[in-house]
Amino acid sequence: MSVQSLSTDVPEQFSLEQNYPNPFNPKTIINYELRITNLVKLTVYDVLGHEVATLVNEKQSPGTYEVEFDASGFASGVYFYKLVVSPSNPLVTEGFTDVKRMMLVK
Repeated sequence: MSVQSLSTDVPEQFSLEQNYPNPFNPKTIINYELRITNLVKLTVYDVLGHEVATLVNEKQSPGTYEVEFDASGFASGVYFYKLVVSPSNPLVTEGFTDVKRMMLVK
């Protein structure tokens, strides 16, 4: 798993993109955009709702990010990835949460 900052241009809004390729085997890319500096957590869940991986859990600056998810040790099936952006400053109330579906095919 690797996290890469693709751009430091400040996006107009928060967003979580659909992973690509999808379906995938065994690696896929997840992109997201941050409008302001926040605490970021990107997690992967199985179809039963169990957390199976934490891809990002850190404070990040505004910009566009790319995360490579390597699911080599996982079984084929449907997985969900969830982005939670929490304010890192108590004076800022702006946050963001989104969930997308992806399919691992072996």
